[in-house]
Amino acid sequence: MNVFRTLGQALALALVLGGTARAEQDRPITLDTHVDIPFAYMHDPRFDAAHSDLLKVDLDKMKQGGLDAAFFIVYVEQGPLTPAGYAHAVVEAQTKYDDIALMIKRYPDRIGLATTPDQVRANRAAGKLSAMIGVENGYSLGHDLANLDKAYAHGARYVGLAHMGHNDLCTSSTPEADLGDPPLSDAGISDFGRSVVKRANQLGIMVDVSHSSDACVRDVLALSTSPIIASHSSSRALLNHPRNLSDDLLRAIAAKGGVIQAVAVGTYLKYDGGRELAEKALQAQVAHAAGHKAFDAEKDGYLPAYVEGMKRIDAAFPLPTVDDFARHIRHMVDVAGVDHVGIASDFDGGGGLADWNDATQTRNVTAALRRQGFSDADIAKLWSGNLLRVWGEVTERATVHHVAG
Repeated sequence: MNVFRTLGQALALALVLGGTARAEQDRPITLDTHVDIPFAYMHDPRFDAAHSDLLKVDLDKMKQGGLDAAFFIVYVEQGPLTPAGYAHAVVEAQTKYDDIALMIKRYPDRIGLATTPDQVRANRAAGKLSAMIGVENGYSLGHDLANLDKAYAHGARYVGLAHMGHNDLCTSSTPEADLGDPPLSDAGISDFGRSVVKRANQLGIMVDVSHSSDACVRDVLALSTSPIIASHSSSRALLNHPRNLSDDLLRAIAAKGGVIQAVAVGTYLKYDGGRELAEKALQAQVAHAAGHKAFDAEKDGYLPAYVEGMKRIDAAFPLPTVDDFARHIRHMVDVAGVDHVGIASDFDGGGGLADWNDATQTRNVTAALRRQGFSDADIAKLWSGNLLRVWGEVTERATVHHVAG
């Protein structure tokens, strides 16, 4: 009897585990279009991709939370539009391409580079995570169109035209006084920006208008021959922030077949003036203590004083929740259609909610979408189906298929 009971228990356990594995394969691919990495990524042990106590996204957290794929971001801060500024930006971008490549080389059994939608699906079928590459701020092209071809060869599959502050491609949604930007401008895309959009269409790189000014977004919509994306932007109708997109722009992007990835950054979802003041005060205090003129997220954002200070701020001024996030998604779907909205975290670049504060809590987003009344088919589109469709269409429309490294 003991043997039969043991065999029965083993069989029951095998059935449960088998069912769990099947359920895991049957759920939709979860894809996050915006995960930042620090410049010390993969070199400082604190920022190892396998496991990090400081990063919100690492391989352990992705696996635990059921996050299958992420665009890791090659981000360069906006700087002077000078030969020296451009050269520095190109070098900084190369550092991040190299760091992403090192992650994949060091952990090939856990994560693979995906440069096509089919590779994302193949990695999932093989039980591996997917790493894709997105460029945030076209300033890193160094005002040299050849660097866009090099970005493609490195694996980049979307290029964000701007960041905070105007650059040589287009105007930003958030002008920077320190860079000499005028506070208001009707200018949109530049001649160099037009050449980048045209070449991106030819290569099969998605053009990303998050952070771009409204004028630039409209210019890109008129110019691009392929659908475009907003890799991390939420709804301006729900929160009037320049980084969010108006209903008119949501409709316009959808009308050209594109997709807008709602972003889980608290300040773009729900305004909290007290929290904003507390964060600014903490940043100033930490920067002063470190001997820096101004707060620098790379230098100061991982210091214990800042990390502990943010914990106190989170307790006093709670972050928005996944339900707040899902409300933005619901509004964006109501405006643009369920085929034109997706999901981005902006983790390790400012993103994080009370209950989606790292990749381990990814399933909470799915639960919030269900509470908003989205069906399983809708959720599959929001998590990855829409982005993969647009990516596939951009790839199919490309006229250049072999780019030398």
